[in-house]
Amino acid sequence: MARTKAFDPDAALQAALELFWRRGYEATSMADLVDHLGIARASIYATFGSKHDLYLKALERYSRLSDPGLIEELSQPGPALPAVRALVHRFAEEAACDDLGRGCFVTNTAAELAAHDRHAARQVEASWTVLETALTSALTRARAQGELPADRDPRALARMLLVLMQGLRLMGKSGQEPGRLRDAAEQALALLD
Repeated sequence: MARTKAFDPDAALQAALELFWRRGYEATSMADLVDHLGIARASIYATFGSKHDLYLKALERYSRLSDPGLIEELSQPGPALPAVRALVHRFAEEAACDDLGRGCFVTNTAAELAAHDRHAARQVEASWTVLETALTSALTRARAQGELPADRDPRALARMLLVLMQGLRLMGKSGQEPGRLRDAAEQALALLD
């Protein structure tokens, strides 16, 4: 008779996500995961695979939970530019108020792993592509609705905002003065006028 798992894999994956997000990949050992998740090393391996596999599953979960919300925010009917502005302001405020110094799990992965880990790089790129596509779509709607000047390139603006937003997350994680982050967001948004 097969043994049943004595733990909830979904809850364990969420706990692993939170630990990796707070500490990063390299600074999190298997012993840390065993202690934090409260399950045996063998159970972690049997359920999730290696530490690397578990990290990628946690990153996928993070993107799966956060990306649809961003798309929904930018896809609401009506004027599109206020939604873009609100999203950039939210990123700036979250970065400015990041008292835990966690940043964004995707941005953290890009900084720590993407340059030498093709699997992590692929997930980071996928998440950033989702955001860039949603921004491009919203800015294209804004231009079609007359909110954005006709000579503006929605895709180039979306890319600039994506880079800004990820930079805000990274700088917020490093404890930058909040005014610096808010000023950067305001200057970038001025390009939409």
